[in-house]
Amino acid sequence: MAKTLRRYSSNRNRRTRLRKSIRKIPKGIIHVQASFNNTIVSVTDVSGRVVTSASAGACGFKGKRRGTPFAAQTTTENAIRTVVDQGMHRAVVLVKGVGRGRDAALRAIFRSGVRLHFLRDRTPLPHNGCRPPKKRRT
Repeated sequence: MAKTLRRYSSNRNRRTRLRKSIRKIPKGIIHVQASFNNTIVSVTDVSGRVVTSASAGACGFKGKRRGTPFAAQTTTENAIRTVVDQGMHRAVVLVKGVGRGRDAALRAIFRSGVRLHFLRDRTPLPHNGCRPPKKRRT
């Protein structure tokens, strides 16, 4: 975590005030993006500002192991641990993607002690897709 920055004052005897205060976040939004190669978890406050985020690659998993359910579980636990310490009690979960870590990330959220308001699937679905390539000539 970043160190708290102190405001410099001209008088040495004056008390210095902290510039950065620790925010209390009672409600938040947990975004889970589960692709085949990686799982990214971002936690935002209600207005959409990112409080913390974690990915399987940032948690130390390399190569094929980033897309595994265990990597997604570890990533989700790391992301949620910091906001639970800041006082998050309730959350909305938005899931995007069809990767293998999707269910493991949801299980880790359920076990974290955060009460869920609702769970929404935001996986993009093509309605008709791109135009297919032209037929091969023989």
